[in-house]
Order: sequence, then structure tokens, then C-alpha cells
Amino acid sequence: MTESKYIVVGNSSDDPFAIDVAFSMGQSEDIADQISLKHFANSEFCPRFISDEQDFNQIGNKLQGKSVIIVSTSSLVMSRQSLTMRTLMIARAAKENGASEVILVEPDLYYSAQDRGPRNELGETDFARDQKDLKKFDGQLFTAKLYAEMLKLSGVDRVLTVHNHSHSVQQMFDDVFGGKFYNIIPYDIYVDYLLNSNIVKYGDDGEGLALCAPDKGARDFVKEMCVRLKLNKAKFLLLDKERTSEREVSITMHPESESSLEDVRGHDIVLFDDMVRTGSTVVQTCKLLKEIKPGKTVFALTHFYASEEGRIKMAHPAIDEILTLNTIPTVLNRDIQGRLRKKMVVLKIEKWLALNLCRILELPQLNTNDSFYSIDMSSKNLRWKHKIWLSEQLKALNQR
Repeated sequence: MTESKYIVVGNSSDDPFAIDVAFSMGQSEDIADQISLKHFANSEFCPRFISDEQDFNQIGNKLQGKSVIIVSTSSLVMSRQSLTMRTLMIARAAKENGASEVILVEPDLYYSAQDRGPRNELGETDFARDQKDLKKFDGQLFTAKLYAEMLKLSGVDRVLTVHNHSHSVQQMFDDVFGGKFYNIIPYDIYVDYLLNSNIVKYGDDGEGLALCAPDKGARDFVKEMCVRLKLNKAKFLLLDKERTSEREVSITMHPESESSLEDVRGHDIVLFDDMVRTGSTVVQTCKLLKEIKPGKTVFALTHFYASEEGRIKMAHPAIDEILTLNTIPTVLNRDIQGRLRKKMVVLKIEKWLALNLCRILELPQLNTNDSFYSIDMSSKNLRWKHKIWLSEQLKALNQR
């Protein structure tokens, strides 16, 4: 990374996620030495890029010719509304002090849930909207569009996020930012972990392994996972769900599924989804899968919203293990994990994000000799002892 051109900051100066992304990109200065995130006595936020107090020649131009990368992640101590306002003000401060470009890295893109409005022109969906779908948003606003327009107005030029599920959000952000919206899908992380860990067991060509999509929305992602794993005998299972109420769903086999439930009896099954909120769908799905007596059920997801309700539901024995990323870093907190720490593995993606940033910005590629992600696993996890044993074996091999 060229330090004179790119500056990485966060919307919190002690955010470990932002600090790790900056470090991975080669930034030696701490975020707290790049920007002061202060408040006035009346509680109003006022970010200030730190400059030499004796330099009167570059007033308002300290960032001239530089690009500012804002890394924005959720926090236990600040609401998303507060974090959003901080991001907007940091972006504007960067531009008003000469920055040539502002890039927002927000792994879990805020306000994506409200991805369309109550009229057909409010959101470009990949399905025909009926009256029932329009009524669902009656009286509400198309929040995702407002957020995109506010980011653009504040001075953000590019947005990078991870595994956004909404076609409408993707299309709209791409329009607002003139093609400079990057939705990075973490195929390579999941593939690497499934192939190089003992989370599931299967034969040399994928015998005994099944990948499951809980609905048509996840089908393309899971099909691509099947291709990238290069395990020709792994099976693909497509389910269907119908939401009967806010927290109740009905799970059935989708008629387009390549395999039946009976076909995957005794298999280790990995159920993929982009996110989890209440846990109702995944628990119901895994209950259905348990009826065919699989070897193991693993729930793999990108965005883990660790609500108390979700944690309670996912403690159900129908889910044997949970594999997630730290796009929402609070998932690393053992108190947040609660009882789920016994079956949860978190893959930390900061270096992987830095690698993708370097690719997008056409910077020299980082050294990838070591892993492009790191693993966080509680000692309560049943695979912890095997992980220690494997580490010792690798160390012994390297010493020979």
C-alpha cells in the first residue's frame, strides 16, 4: 500500500475491525493518529483529520491527492443511526479538506432490509411485485435509496460491501455510484474452510456431503459453491419456504431440487444463507433435515445478527454447528455468543477485505502465503481439541 495516497480510518478510532483492515493494507499509523473523532460540549460529533498545528500552508488541503477509506462496522455501544451519521460527516470532512476520493467499506450494508417502497417504481426487483408485496411496505420509505443518496451527497465515491442479498439494493447502489459499487461474495473463504478443516466429513470426490439452499434466493450462491468446491459427487438440495407469520415458516422440498431428502440421508449437510435474524427459518429447516438422520448439520452464513431471540432458537440441537463471518464484529464477543459458543466458528475477514480492496484499487497485491482469514473458536467448541492437535502436528512437520 502507498501510504502517501491511501488513508484508512474507521467511524470509531478503536474499532479492531478497521484497525486490522488498515494494518493488512500496510498502514503503519494508528487510526487514532489519522483522525480525531471528537464531540462538542453539546454532544455533537465533529471529526477532524489530524494535521501539523504549525503548518499554515496546507489549510483545508491536507488530504489533497489522497483517497480516504472509511471502514464502517456495527458496535455494541453505538446505534446504526449514530454510526451512519459519523460516516457521513467523516466523508464530508475528507472532501472539504482536499481528498480526491472517499471509499466506504461497510461489510454489512446498513438499511438493506428496506430495499423497496410501496410503489412499483421504488425498487428494481427480480420478480413481479404483487399487491401483497407492495402492501408490506405501505407507509414506509425506501430507506436503502435514501441511505445511498446521503452517502453520495456526503462525498462517498465508492462503496464496498459483502454478500448483500438484495437485487434491488445492488441495482440501486450501482446506479447511484455510477458502477462503483462492489458486492464481494466470500466464496473463497467458505471453500477454503470446508476443504481444509474437519467441520464436515466426505469422500475424496465429495461423497457423503450435501450443500443445501433454504430457498430460491440462495440457490445461485449455493450452486456456485458446488462448482468451486470441485467435489463432483457432493449433492445439491434446494428447499422452499413460505412465511406463515412474522416468526413462523413452512419448509418443503422445492420441485427444482437436484436431490431429494432421501438422497442425502446420512450425509453431512451444510445449509448456506446470507444472514440470520430470528433463527426461525434455519431451525425449522434443520429440524426437517434431521428427520432423514444426516451425519451432521452445519449452518453457514455471512451476517450474524446476534439477537437474544436468535441465540435461544439456534441453541436447538437440530443445528450441530454454526459457521459465520465477522461482518458484524459483535459476534466475536463470547457473551453475545452465549450458549452458541459451543458450536460456533467465526472466520475473520479483515485481510480478505484488504486483498479485495487492493484488487479493486489496482494496488500491488498483498502477500498471501499465509491464510487470507483467521479463525476464532471458543475452547467450548467440540472441535477445539482437534484444532490444538492439528496445530501441534503441523508445527512438528515444519521442524523436521
